[in-house]
Amino acid sequence: MPDKLPARKIRRSAALRRRDAVTIGDLKAQLEAQAILIRDQAASLAHSRKIFDRSSTAAKIGVWECNLADESLQWTDVVYDIFDLPRGSALDRKEILKCYCEASLSELLLKRGRAIQERSGFNMDAEIVTAKGDRRWIRITATVECEDDVPVRIFGMKQDITTEKILWDRTRYLAEFDIMTGLANRTQFQSRLSELSELQTGQPVGALLLVDLDGFKEVNDTFGHVAGDDCLKEAARRLKEVCREAELVARIGGDEFAVLLGSHLDLKASADLALAIIDVLNRPVDRFGQSLRLGASVGIALLDTAAPGEMFMQADTALYAAKAAGRNTFRIFKPDHDDRSKSPRAAA
Repeated sequence: MPDKLPARKIRRSAALRRRDAVTIGDLKAQLEAQAILIRDQAASLAHSRKIFDRSSTAAKIGVWECNLADESLQWTDVVYDIFDLPRGSALDRKEILKCYCEASLSELLLKRGRAIQERSGFNMDAEIVTAKGDRRWIRITATVECEDDVPVRIFGMKQDITTEKILWDRTRYLAEFDIMTGLANRTQFQSRLSELSELQTGQPVGALLLVDLDGFKEVNDTFGHVAGDDCLKEAARRLKEVCREAELVARIGGDEFAVLLGSHLDLKASADLALAIIDVLNRPVDRFGQSLRLGASVGIALLDTAAPGEMFMQADTALYAAKAAGRNTFRIFKPDHDDRSKSPRAAA
């Protein structure tokens, strides 16, 4: 009997060792599987990070974060690149703010303060001057993060949109300005004229002067279109110079210009300006030693709340009268002497 007890214990101990070995083997297998999973996830994460970094660089988008407790900043590499700063260099928010142009800085501080107060976010486009002195436009998105309803950090993205801004400004310029002369074009003129006509003051809100170059066709026919274009550019330059107080100076046709005056200039001031326009445009244009002579006729109409087309017709009628009077002069439209029915220009 005593011999059987140790044998039983030995068998039980061996069974326990076998069970423990199986358990340990299972645990090792699980650990190896987990290690493989972690390696795969790490590789996948690294690949995703590489794709993100490449996409971020290509799109010129970087991520930023600001700790509101101490105003410390954290940037990804692209944000450093946008500001022309060495990647990973120490960041001082006060110094970074100096990169923003005055108008953009004021808008940034206002929107940032409001977002923190309201626990919200904001978007804006800002102009900066980088550490290397380059001017850039960036698009900022920001979100405020809270803990227990207390703002603790603000984070978001910054994107270099300089190329986009240049293209947009160029597109807008082409839509609103005359390429040859640099003056406002007919579209911008009509838009501004409509705005003035919508003012409900009961009093004239300004004046419209239509300016037509006299002798331009003869210059074009005699010296060619290149010489004519040079005359148009010089006429535009002189108009812009003499009409400094005007709200808008525009080229609205081949050799026709329009000047919009604000309500601060009365009828006498409009007449004086018309005389000044005639004087400067009557001076010869020197081109490669040739003296090209032009002139100008001006029609004036007071702007009221009538339809834009009606106001333009009034100035056009006055312009026709100036031409009929011998050119190089001006006329003012008078409602009680409206002879538009006799005017081929007004009827056109």
